[in-house]
Amino acid sequence: MTATPGTSPTAPVPSHIAILDDEPDITQLLAGYLGSHGFRTTQLHSGRALMALMTADTPDLVLLDLGLPGEDGFVIARQLREHWRCGLVIVTGRGDAVDKVVGLEVGADDYVTKPFDLRELVARVKAVLRRLAPEPGAAAPAPALVASPAPVDAVHDLSAGRECLHFEGWTVDVAARRVVGPDGVEVALTTGEFDLLLTFLQHPGRVLSRDFLLEQTRGRESAPFDRTIDVQVGRLRRKLGAEQGEGLWIKSVRGAGYLFVPRVTSTLSV
Repeated sequence: MTATPGTSPTAPVPSHIAILDDEPDITQLLAGYLGSHGFRTTQLHSGRALMALMTADTPDLVLLDLGLPGEDGFVIARQLREHWRCGLVIVTGRGDAVDKVVGLEVGADDYVTKPFDLRELVARVKAVLRRLAPEPGAAAPAPALVASPAPVDAVHDLSAGRECLHFEGWTVDVAARRVVGPDGVEVALTTGEFDLLLTFLQHPGRVLSRDFLLEQTRGRESAPFDRTIDVQVGRLRRKLGAEQGEGLWIKSVRGAGYLFVPRVTSTLSV
């Protein structure tokens, strides 16, 4: 984590921009350009580093890359929206329309695809900051920190303790591979069904293609007319009892794949 030098005490307080990207060349480029426009910047290369910064020195706005190795940018975006009040601009090479829609739906203020014009990016950053600025004479905003979340990648850090994922009253014990419903009754899933559910829980609010799901659960790509995932999704829906009543938790997105709708939380115990 690197930060630009502070300004003199008499200068206006500059807006603080956090830049999260796994490529140092990009964070350095953006930090230099934003710094030349009067912003204070912090360069970051992992979700864990961003969560530490959010607690220690909450930025006014985060520039977030979605393509972080071993991390899901949409999960990070969701964490930011649930726990902090700050601007969020997704800056990514993923220009697919579905990704844009999901990015905006999880709470991003803007979505910029690479390659981008630096001047346009700065203009978009300023526009978001203007929208977030309080009206003259308005009461001071509430503290930026809404709650103290676990690090975004703690759900994947099994060494920190026993991991359980929760949604709609359900509990999934990852290590024991147990799924328990709201009534406390364990539901038996096959290996493939459990792996499929776990993949959805690790990517909530994101449209997942059939190829991706098959790769994650079977370690292979789909063949033409392969309906394996569709069959497993149907079985999983029935076992979760979510085919009717409360609606589909695993939503079909025509031509794209599947979307896990419920909010997912995690706990770790010794």
